[in-house]
Amino acid sequence: MRDLTYPGWIKAKAALFLIAGILASALLLIEQPTLKVAFLLVLAIWCFCRAYYFVFYVVERYIDSSFRFSGLISLARYLSTNKRG
Repeated sequence: MRDLTYPGWIKAKAALFLIAGILASALLLIEQPTLKVAFLLVLAIWCFCRAYYFVFYVVERYIDSSFRFSGLISLARYLSTNKRG
């Protein structure tokens, strides 16, 4: 699969991710409108953002700067084939 390079499509993709995240969060809070659920949702979102940062910044910068990951499947393939200590 080719990389997405057209700026308009990149912005559209980002907007769709944002809309989907807001919609999913709103639906969860409508389903269970409690502070506990809201806190856990915020915590989960923050943790996933930090994990994403780790995977695509820390790994590329400090573990193997020669490899560019194109997604989580690419990372899984890399980790399964490169057993580095």
